[in-house]
Amino acid sequence: MPPKPKNGDAARNAATSIESVLKEKRVFKPSKAFAATAHISSFAAYERLYKLAEKNPDKYWSDVAGKYHWFKKWKKVSLWKEPHAKWFLGGTTNVCYNALDVHLTSGRKNKAALIWEGEPGDERTMTYSQLHREVCKFSNVLKKRGIGKGDRVAIYMGMVPELAIAMLACARLGATHNIIFGGFSSQALVDRINDAKAKMVICADGAFRRGQKINLKSAVDAALKDTPSVENVIVYQRTGETVTMAEGRDHWWHDLMNLAGDHCDAEPLDAEHPLFILYTSGSTGKPKGILHTTGGYMVHAANSHRMVFDLKDDDIYWCTADIGWVTGHSYVVYGPLINGATVFMYEGAPNYPDWGRFWSMIQRHRITIFYTAPTAIRAFIRAGDEWVNKFDLSSLRLLGTVGEPINPEAWMWYYTAIGKKKCPVVDTWWQTETGGIMISPLPGATPLKPGTATRPLPGISVDVVHKDGTPCKANEGGFLVVKRPWPSMLRTIYGDDERYKKQYWSDIAGMYFTGDGARKDKDGYIWIMGRVDDVVNVAGHRLGTSEVESALVAHARVAEAAVVAKPDELKGSALVAFVTLKSGGANPTLELKEELRNHVAREIGPIAKPDEIRFTEALPKTRSGKIMRRLLRELAGGGEVKGDVTTLEDFGILEKLRQNDDD
Repeated sequence: MPPKPKNGDAARNAATSIESVLKEKRVFKPSKAFAATAHISSFAAYERLYKLAEKNPDKYWSDVAGKYHWFKKWKKVSLWKEPHAKWFLGGTTNVCYNALDVHLTSGRKNKAALIWEGEPGDERTMTYSQLHREVCKFSNVLKKRGIGKGDRVAIYMGMVPELAIAMLACARLGATHNIIFGGFSSQALVDRINDAKAKMVICADGAFRRGQKINLKSAVDAALKDTPSVENVIVYQRTGETVTMAEGRDHWWHDLMNLAGDHCDAEPLDAEHPLFILYTSGSTGKPKGILHTTGGYMVHAANSHRMVFDLKDDDIYWCTADIGWVTGHSYVVYGPLINGATVFMYEGAPNYPDWGRFWSMIQRHRITIFYTAPTAIRAFIRAGDEWVNKFDLSSLRLLGTVGEPINPEAWMWYYTAIGKKKCPVVDTWWQTETGGIMISPLPGATPLKPGTATRPLPGISVDVVHKDGTPCKANEGGFLVVKRPWPSMLRTIYGDDERYKKQYWSDIAGMYFTGDGARKDKDGYIWIMGRVDDVVNVAGHRLGTSEVESALVAHARVAEAAVVAKPDELKGSALVAFVTLKSGGANPTLELKEELRNHVAREIGPIAKPDEIRFTEALPKTRSGKIMRRLLRELAGGGEVKGDVTTLEDFGILEKLRQNDDD
């Protein structure tokens, strides 16, 4: 538990708080029809559960953990020695067993576990029984190639069912998987394989993306010149690309599977056994290997999935994230399969062959739950409503967002154009480091406000504080922290415990600092104001740039905006807004620049008025869709781009932005 806060110096706290300028008053209560069948059907029920968890967190988490299969029950629920936590000490379980085997003795044995659509239009469906058989066979393949408990395995594939099969097989044996997004460069592979000292690479020959074949094996071949720990490579044939196969090292997936038996017992694993390492980029060139373990991660990923998405047995659930990101780990594979869901997977781009692809798939597959990123939503807005209106989306009953704060106007478009004002929107806040959702509405219980992730889940203790740890007042911007350990928290940065301590536990005494600025309103709702790196000091006022971005996107002609600061002799910092316009919405004129600046001034005050507006066709984003504001800050300041850019999706964007700057 964190120490009791010292008496804070009011002036110092004022200097380190963040001013909130966003005003949003719309509220949408859960419909009676939705609440009637929801797992948690009223706000009062949520508050009762939350208070019970606050009063006795170990009992709460013990009750939750009891819903899942354990080979041996734990002796102690949690142990906290700052900054290290252990959960369900002495217990043994297996995440793959919970995701597959438990369903074989229930009515779900022949239920669809995965429905998959490839970008070219090919489709496959696998029942729980069929998926279990494939995972057992691939587990035997891994064992035959010397993979066992504690080994690290790198996986580099597109969004095909075999990616899920590979990670589940690793979990079945107790091998720690390290999934690398199937689009990273060979250098990104080198860094991540060597840091984890991976013994094997599982890859595909290629992947389909926007109608093109991307050769993945060639990137692996280039990387393996500098990865001495790798002994074997298994290659899944997806695109039929011509690839080089090194004799003795490289093996075709289908050849090995044809020889494998279909029975493989799941390994009982200690609750703290490492399940996966997932790398996130930092401001320096070295990516951070976030380490998650077995028992606690399983419990929170599965429980949060069931609660937040109000999962029912007949749902067709689609999370659009790539499995290479943590959202794909927790809410495409592990959480949904543990809950016995039918998971829809799609291989390709959202705009191939056109911007109707997502809506077409929702119509054809009768998707009921749709979970995607705000950056995708803004791209759909930019493409125009005519793409949405061509399709029947009446199967949808619940919408979700993930990845970054969603601005209120994009939330309203999503709620209205996609959900037809009948689907609750669960705006979820969490991180690679947290392992699972921390703050989110519960759709049958929580009144919704556009732009806020609302309240923490039961068992999660978050707050908004000053730098000295004292709580901020209502609507006073501060630092978002987690005040108590939770089961799915990262255990360390792999191979670098000192960096783990410094990164997450050194800023605010006794608390996990998320890196985000936030405010808590009078109802206790958390409003994320963006990374504190994106807080700027303008004429003595500390402003969160995400609120200025929300004001810009509220303009009828703007599809997306990113706001950063550059040094200014007079004000300390000047605001620079990079703006993309809606398709056919307007020409990027000097008059429109001034109109947008004045619009921000009217919406949230003259202090937030951007000093510069720069129009751009696109913004630099990671491959998971997050805007790389660090790169924009460097460009706005006239400096060269430094640090890790391996997660950048389109390197051509930087050159276009530089040219715009020169113009």
